[in-house]
Amino acid sequence: MPHLAIQHSNKIETERMQTLCNTMHDVLVSTKLFPLGGIRVRAIPCPAFSIADRHPQNAFVDMVYRIGVGRSETDKKNTGELLMKAAEAHFATELGSPHFALSLEIVEIDPVLSWKTNSMHNRLKGQS
Repeated sequence: MPHLAIQHSNKIETERMQTLCNTMHDVLVSTKLFPLGGIRVRAIPCPAFSIADRHPQNAFVDMVYRIGVGRSETDKKNTGELLMKAAEAHFATELGSPHFALSLEIVEIDPVLSWKTNSMHNRLKGQS
């Protein structure tokens, strides 16, 4: 963990979303709260959606940041603020228009109800 899933209206170009994914990955690495092998950032385009007044120029980015339990409230809040600040900078132009929505939610995963198998951890051990 963490996993950052970014659902977005398909009006946003793939290259732009790849840049955002890389930026958000860098933010998560910079916190030093998570093992590198557990960080996941992915963008999921939504070709069909109906938001607000259904104006054809409406667009959105909805980020759900799922983490395992064990981080302090301060660490969670600081990480969320860093992610949101990076996303706001990335979408500054869109946020200047009256047709864009950007959101972020942090969800803690119950360890009893979560299963994972990851062979990357062993490969990445010892790398900085």
